[in-house]
Amino acid sequence: MLIAGEPSGDQLASELVASIRRAAPGRDIEPTFVAAGGELLARAGAELLVDLTRHSVIGLWEALRKYPEFRRIFDDLMQRALELRPDVVVGVDYGGFNLRFAKALRRRTRGTDWNPRIVQFVSPQVWASRAGRARVFEEVHDLLLGILPFEKDWYARHAPRARFRFVGHPLVDRHGGTAPKPSDIPGPRRIVLLPGSRTGELERHLPVLLRALEHIRAGHPVEARLVLPNESLATRARVIARREGLDGPTPEVGGLSEALCGATLALASTGTVTLECAWHGVPTIALYRTSWSTHAIGKRLIQVKYLAMPNLLADAPVMPEFIQDAATPDAIGDAALRWLRDPDALRANRAALEKTVGSLGPPGACDRAAALILDLIAPDSPA
Repeated sequence: MLIAGEPSGDQLASELVASIRRAAPGRDIEPTFVAAGGELLARAGAELLVDLTRHSVIGLWEALRKYPEFRRIFDDLMQRALELRPDVVVGVDYGGFNLRFAKALRRRTRGTDWNPRIVQFVSPQVWASRAGRARVFEEVHDLLLGILPFEKDWYARHAPRARFRFVGHPLVDRHGGTAPKPSDIPGPRRIVLLPGSRTGELERHLPVLLRALEHIRAGHPVEARLVLPNESLATRARVIARREGLDGPTPEVGGLSEALCGATLALASTGTVTLECAWHGVPTIALYRTSWSTHAIGKRLIQVKYLAMPNLLADAPVMPEFIQDAATPDAIGDAALRWLRDPDALRANRAALEKTVGSLGPPGACDRAAALILDLIAPDSPA
């Protein structure tokens, strides 16, 4: 059983399914998969119990508003797990939901004749806030698979009994194992707008980015693309642009890698997509806006200097960040114009991004994850 609640997790879970399928014959295993996830998991051959990606939320109040719906999904999924008795339950990212599910499942199965192996693939960002949550992995999980290089030392200090393994970052496999070399991009200046993969992020970020684009175009000629992960978000983006009276690029579904390969710079939400931008050597201005309550709570809990993952990897602001009230169209637009008018600064930033993504490990992240998961159920196999 796999549980993935966001588009990025759905993609990673589908890649993990493919890796397990490839490795299973050598273990004398015929795997079947059930999942809470999205369309990519379904396409990979998992029986989809619920499309959890449709319910992705961001922020405290949105989560509270949808609590009854999430409670129903949680209870239904727990009941299906108890009926189906999978050998392994793998939470893929989606840390809050998956941590609660793992703890509840361990409680429900304690003292029974069913002892499922519980795995979390992608560590929740416990190193960023509420570090005490790491103790859950010591008590509940059989395996924690991390994709960021600094996490190994962090867990060794904060949760030494957790069975943590760094498997590398799946991004390396998605792009052939070799990052593009930073270089000057000929032709017109091109900007890619990446407002986020959740509806709440789109609502808060898209108007800011479209107004920032207007500000940039007033000072420098540019072409622009707006890339979103699915059609429902693209439809919503068109509604938002009409509502705000903004004229922006036509939303595109998918094709992120192609768009970034031709980009001069990107304006992006601080989420996973910033690592994609770094991989392609695209100088990126990162932003994040949320509700005032979520921001107020977050300021008290978050213990890291940066939100964008490339900045955390580099331990330096290789991507300028504009958070909450600082994320204004003029501030973002001015930062973009400084880069557009300074080719040397663009070249220096692309070189810094190349160095940053070099720390993500070798190809084969999902293959290594699959092997470790299969070890839990077939430890004595010849493979």
